[in-house]
Parts: sequence; C-alpha cells; structure tokens
Amino acid sequence: MNINDIKIAVIGLGYVGLPLAVEFGKHRSVVGFDIHDERISALKAGTDHTLEVSGEELAQAAHLTYSSNISELKDCNFFIVTVPTPIDDYKQPDLTPLIKASEAIGSLLKKDDIVVYESTVYPGATEEVCIPVLEKVSGLTFNQDFYAGYSPERINPGDKEHRVTNILKVTAGSTPEIADLVDEVYNLIITAGTHKASSIKVAEAAKVIENTQRDVNIALINELAVIFNKMGIDTQAVLEAAGTKWNFLPFRPGLVGGHCIGVDPYYLTHKAQAIGYNPEIILAGRRLNDSMGEYVVTQLVKTMIKKRIQVEGARVLILGLSFKENCPDVRNTKVIDIVHELEEYNIEVDVYDPWVDSASAQHEYDITPIDKPVADQYDGIILAVAHEQFIDMGIDNIRALGKDDHVLYDLKYIFTKDETDIRL
Repeated sequence: MNINDIKIAVIGLGYVGLPLAVEFGKHRSVVGFDIHDERISALKAGTDHTLEVSGEELAQAAHLTYSSNISELKDCNFFIVTVPTPIDDYKQPDLTPLIKASEAIGSLLKKDDIVVYESTVYPGATEEVCIPVLEKVSGLTFNQDFYAGYSPERINPGDKEHRVTNILKVTAGSTPEIADLVDEVYNLIITAGTHKASSIKVAEAAKVIENTQRDVNIALINELAVIFNKMGIDTQAVLEAAGTKWNFLPFRPGLVGGHCIGVDPYYLTHKAQAIGYNPEIILAGRRLNDSMGEYVVTQLVKTMIKKRIQVEGARVLILGLSFKENCPDVRNTKVIDIVHELEEYNIEVDVYDPWVDSASAQHEYDITPIDKPVADQYDGIILAVAHEQFIDMGIDNIRALGKDDHVLYDLKYIFTKDETDIRL
C-alpha cells in the first residue's frame, strides 16, 4: 500500500483520538468514529467538552468527518484505535473497550488493511488479544491479508504546550514494510519526529514503563513526605534544597490519579504475574500512592482536633476534583478518595471545581459539585488541585471561606508554609 492510498479512520474521539483526528484531518480525508451520539453531535457543532481542541482548531480540520455509525468507515483502510484501557474494581486490566473496537473493525476489515493501536496495554496485548479478534470476525489472516501497528499515545490532558504534533512519536509495525508505512503516516503530522521501535511488543513496553517510572518516583517522594512530616520538616524546603544538585529529579508529593500514571502500572504488573513474576517495587509504589487520600484526611483530622474543632459534623470544602490542574478530566481522580474518607468521619463535604462539568462528576462518582463556595462556612479547606482560578483567588480569599477557626490544607504547595496550616 502506498501512503497516498491511505484512508484514515480514528476510533474513539476522546482526549487522545480527537486531537489526532483533527491533525490528520487538516491534511487528508479522515473519519472520526465514536460510539456516543452526543459526542458526535457536539463535535459537528464545533464543541469539544474535553477542552483539548478549540472550535477554531476543529474548523481547520476541513477533511475530517464524524460518525457514530461503524459502516461509514467501510472505505477506510488505515484504522487507528484510541479507546480507553481502564482497570476494573480489582485493579485488573479491562480490555473490553479494546476488544469491542477490534470487533467493530473486524466487521469491516478488507485485504491489505492496517490496524494501528494507540491505547496503553501490557506488552503482547495487541498480538495476543486484539489480532485474534480481528482474525475471527473478519475471517482474514494476520500478516497475510491484513496488518497491524502500534504507536502509543503521549497526550497530556490540559497541556497546551506539549501537543500531539510536537511530542516525539514511537511507532511500530507487524512487518518491516508495515513499520515503515506506519512511521511514514505519522510523520505526516508529527513535527517532532518519530522513533521506529523494533517490534510492537517493544513499543507497548516502552509506553507502559513511561508512566510506571513516574509512579514509582512519585511514590518515593510521597513516602519521604510522610517521613518528613513526622519529623516536623517541611518537605517542600527539603526538595528545593536537594533540587540544587544538577541530577536530582524534580518530583513532588501528591495524589496520583488520572487515566495513565495511576492505571498503566497495573497493566505491566498483570502481565508480569501472568508469566510467574511478582513485581515488588511497582506494586509497593502503587499501594503507597493509593493510600495518600487516607493519609491526607488523617492529617487534617489530627490538626482539627489539635485546634479543638469538632470533627464529627464538621464541614469541609475541597477545592478541585479533576485529576490535574486546568483540566476537566475526572477519570480516576484520587480526590474522590479524600471525599469518601472524610465521609467516614461523618464530615459534611462540599466540592468546588470550576473546570469540571457537574454531570460528569455525578455520572462518575455520584457527587454534585457546588456552584460557588460561600464565605465563613467551613471548618476545613483542602486545596486539592492547583487550578489557575484557585491561585488567582489568593490566600486571603481562600481563607475567607473558612470559619474564624479552621484548618487550611495545601496539597499542591500553592501558598507558603506560613500561609497554610498543613502542607503535604
């Protein structure tokens, strides 16, 4: 197949798929597919609720069309799969979206078609899980009638500096020739260039360790923060001092949520355990990071007791619900752990987040954020997410939300140690 014959379909128009479809749609014919009709209607109207792509950018993708009807992809021959790969309640990989996407593509697959996966998986998942589904549904033979590739997504939600085009892209193909073609296709839009991996498994492994490495490093800093808090040492001051050494890594303590760092390590550990190896460091880091919500609430409650503030029946305001700053994404946010832990103490909790859609919070976690906090109402305030709005409010306006006697907990080091009661 020649690159000029490529007709692209992007399956899944979320945080990963939409920016990709838009960039390809600036240069050639692309069909963007999503199973949610309301998502397709919004995009056709020029609105992206994820805020990753502006209305102006959507308009620039002149060759991009949208559909929730899989049959409208029948003329495409280069399918890019960007569906979510979450974990279930038991922290095991949930490949259901990936399998369903593969089944849908399999129903359309033709001779010489190429299917490229971008979803984060464990090494081997593309060839062990997805390819058999494509073969079964299509009746075609892999690497004879159709081919596959893998190019892991590196989207950073809410980041307006690192965009899909200026982030170096890893690519891989099921044969050397397909690897070259997949790499050539991505080079149509990736100005930062590409790195062609030696195999699909290598590309899968590279992706999953990117976030596993960050997770383990943050776990170390979280553990140090716990130790320093017990010693009465300001963690931020320690990190600033240590950061003067040229090779000290600038990680900071905090909640580790989102669809990548808090999820991807479980894909790697799942595969490791499946082949008979029990990963010690990775799982220890996961346990520690998953425990931080409980630790935060314990610190808050202890400080309230020291200030003789009645804990049971107290009212606490949490500023921020999304998993990171200046982003509406609430997937796997660990702020919800703080909410649930506070409720265990019979504390009344209000959540305020100007970035988050109330319907999304209700759907994901059955909570409804307040429209706007009122002054002099709270026994405790937790600055959980460093949204620009909270920074702009300033310490005095945030303090004004609390009662005369309250506790302010700054998880994100927005303000100085002297301005707050507790910092992580």
